[in-house]
Amino acid sequence: MAKKKKKKKKNPIVRFLGSVHAFFKDDRFRYAMGIVFLLLAVFLILSLISYLINWKTDQDFEWEKVFSSPEIQVENSGGKLGAWLSNLLINKWFGLSSFLFPVILVIWTMSLYKIRLVKAAKAVRNSLILIILLSLTLGLIFEDAGGALGSGPGGQHGYFISRWLVASIGTLGTISLLVISYTAMLLFSTSFLDWIRERENPFLSSDEQKEDAEQIAEPEELIPGDETIHVEKEIEEEAFVVKGETTEDSSPLTEEDSPGKEDVEMTIEDGDPEDINLDEGALGEYDPTLDLPKFRYPPLSLMKEYDHGESTVSNEELISNKNRIVETLGNYNIKIDKIKATIGPTVTLYEIVPAPGIRISRIKSLEDDIALSLSALGIRIIAPIPGKGTIGIEVPNQNPRTVSMKSILASKKFQDADMELAIALGKTISNETFVFDLTKMPHLLVAGATGQGKSVGLNAIIASLLFKKHPAQLKFVMIDPKKVELSLYTKIERHYLAKLPESEEAIITDTQQVIHTLNSLCGEMDDRYNLLKNAQVRNIREYNTKFINRKLNPNKGHHYLPFIVVIIDEFADLIMTAGREIETPISRLAQLARAIGIHLIIATQRPTTNIITGVIKANFPARIAFRVTSGIDSRTILDGPGADQLIGRGDMLFLSGSEPIRLQCAFVDGPEIEDVTDFIGQQKGYPTAMMLTPVEEEVGTGPEVDLDKRDDKFEEAARLVVQHQQGSTSLIQRKLSLGYNRAGRIVDQLELAGILGPFEGSKARKVLVMDEFSLEQILSNLS
Repeated sequence: MAKKKKKKKKNPIVRFLGSVHAFFKDDRFRYAMGIVFLLLAVFLILSLISYLINWKTDQDFEWEKVFSSPEIQVENSGGKLGAWLSNLLINKWFGLSSFLFPVILVIWTMSLYKIRLVKAAKAVRNSLILIILLSLTLGLIFEDAGGALGSGPGGQHGYFISRWLVASIGTLGTISLLVISYTAMLLFSTSFLDWIRERENPFLSSDEQKEDAEQIAEPEELIPGDETIHVEKEIEEEAFVVKGETTEDSSPLTEEDSPGKEDVEMTIEDGDPEDINLDEGALGEYDPTLDLPKFRYPPLSLMKEYDHGESTVSNEELISNKNRIVETLGNYNIKIDKIKATIGPTVTLYEIVPAPGIRISRIKSLEDDIALSLSALGIRIIAPIPGKGTIGIEVPNQNPRTVSMKSILASKKFQDADMELAIALGKTISNETFVFDLTKMPHLLVAGATGQGKSVGLNAIIASLLFKKHPAQLKFVMIDPKKVELSLYTKIERHYLAKLPESEEAIITDTQQVIHTLNSLCGEMDDRYNLLKNAQVRNIREYNTKFINRKLNPNKGHHYLPFIVVIIDEFADLIMTAGREIETPISRLAQLARAIGIHLIIATQRPTTNIITGVIKANFPARIAFRVTSGIDSRTILDGPGADQLIGRGDMLFLSGSEPIRLQCAFVDGPEIEDVTDFIGQQKGYPTAMMLTPVEEEVGTGPEVDLDKRDDKFEEAARLVVQHQQGSTSLIQRKLSLGYNRAGRIVDQLELAGILGPFEGSKARKVLVMDEFSLEQILSNLS
């Protein structure tokens, strides 16, 4: 019989208030209220229209008795309630301007359903002001129409207030007051002020000023803290202990302070005096986020809740699995002293303590037998568990629980993470939120078969950074050969993305553009190292600290350096089409770019040795493995088995040390990412994306190119480029099965022979020979 450990109960008042708060914050309540407001708007508009038609008939009785007297009948389409409400609004209050009240209800409905056609707060404010002004205007115009429609088209409010104004300041004064009021409302509701601001500051574009003027600071929606759930189940027979799960309290997502606020001393004697800012301390610390001072981080309300922190593993399932494990091991004369189970969202970890004298290798060899007895896929044995002295058996749960990205981002561990680039991936087997710092990795390799969660994992990584970092502190370079995986992020181009000046698309999809972009990142890396050298610091953190404290002179080229995260999806496709032209700059960035804030995240669904080469693996110590189809692929990613034994759907292994950690990746759906990018994209951004500096490829000249020592493949390559009218190293490399260096030397020889034009930056070389007849004449002259 299972005993439940008593836990301390929360104050019932606090628990009640928490449940009430959670009820009002629930999306279902929001949707229901939207329907209510819409129905009220329809009811009100029908009642008001009906009142204009039947007002004489419906006013033949006393309104105080309309509800209490059953014999009183009304002709209003809204019944007695509609007639009473219409009389109140049109006759007693604001007259015909009351028709704007249904408009306000529709605006509220649109706001609840996040239909952002108008700014809800501004539209409601303007509608209320317009109701009052129209009522006064109608009351003034139809001053003598008190008999029609009760008190006239302006209602009693407009009739009596307008008469009071006329008696106080005269008709001309009343008209002047109304004109001033309408003008003021027009100025604050349209873009006329933007035109004035443009004259005052011509350096801002009209689009930016419009976004800036319309941006309204709305309080970020807070997520109520989930009640901590602590479940412990103990089974007394055979000392079987189950350790329950604990979910972390959720709290509002807080904005991270700018990195590197601590002081770093700098001695003038050791540095170049011209690099020192003489105004240090006079202006205070520099804040890079002031470029976009009104930028708001996405609220957690944009994300959906999929999990509710409840255990999905029953006590019967735990006992059944425990008995089968003990029985299977007993069949091979392996006795167990104790078993402890830790319930996770996807798998349950059974930690066993074997009897003295039992060899670990014997238990490890029974992996398939245990999987057969449990009738489950994804059984993994960890022998031994590092730091515990036990053997772990991971068994998938019959009813796995989805881990939502919202719960991960709202977790206290992510919010309080003191990291430069904090990334929350999901939850561990013990239900702890897993957060790591990308700057400590410093690069990440993601691999997994199709449909196993790789794309969701990339979205979770990007979402973590978007919820933590300001656009001034972080830039993305996104490379997507498939053209569809990262397309949602084009909306944040002017906030978070970086690209080449000649690139039309913010998400890079063309292979040649990928090569030029990676080479330009290498140039950016070299430029940053020069800045670090001149500033006499070792890494980007120390450099930005000095710049924030105004210890570096901007007139000498110093500027704040944002982190650059390069995300490459489907790396295998790039390697197959460009080969060494892709691998060489990536290897160089992976080796050197850590200190200057450039970090790579590479993903592939074909983790084979010809794609993930030794050079790549050597420079990517941190790796994420989703489910793969074979043990060979698992060893390619993790240098060991395990990835082939995962169960899919976000089940993953994270390797950054000696032993991989099993995680359940947080689920974030496409519409959630779209809502986040829409929220960011609608705010004021920079005029353009961050522009990378193009770098020209080095071309061999002088004594290195000798036409008397032409390559054996020279003539074949010459015919190839003339036939395709395309002069690129990658073409020769692919078609002739040559290495990158040899193909590059052939291109240099073709240029010297007059067959190819010179290097033109990001553009392909021109083929100077138009037909094979002209080519044969050139080749004969060289012979």
